[in-house]
Amino acid sequence: MLLIYDIWDGFLGFMAQGGQVLWLIFGLAVLMWAMLLERFSFLLFSVSKERERIIAEWQARPDHSSTYAHWIRDAILSRSQAMIQRNIPMIKTCVALCPLFGLLGTVTGMVEVFTVMAISGGGNARGMAGGVSRATMPTMAGMVAALSGLFVTTWLERLATRQQRQLEEQLDIHTPSGAAHA
Repeated sequence: MLLIYDIWDGFLGFMAQGGQVLWLIFGLAVLMWAMLLERFSFLLFSVSKERERIIAEWQARPDHSSTYAHWIRDAILSRSQAMIQRNIPMIKTCVALCPLFGLLGTVTGMVEVFTVMAISGGGNARGMAGGVSRATMPTMAGMVAALSGLFVTTWLERLATRQQRQLEEQLDIHTPSGAAHA
């Protein structure tokens, strides 16, 4: 129990040193990682069941070669792509916002430094150090959150693209001559 208290106390101390912007970055990172984990769990565990359902729906159709069948296939693929890609644009937005929030922390920390300098004439090193800390910690936290999210989002997009391609390949269309249509 003491270990948990020490970790929590260290976390709160870190957040207090970084200022209020650090809480925004933390909230944004939690939201981003929650969406990343949701997409991973879907793409690794649930998408295969959805793909089987979609393939069964397509194969149950008697017509695979008419223009109408092509339209239905395109609609099915469009729905599946929306399902597979869900939340990825929002995750990318969170990745892009993390360093911007870090920059906001830099600006607010430097404003604090300049305020201390204006009031004390530059003689209050402890006050300026607090502002510098509030300027650098959010920048670092924003970059760490963005980089971790960027790498994982790139991998997630590749996985989603691979899943979509597999589905497209499995929904075959036969042209009247019997050859598969791309």
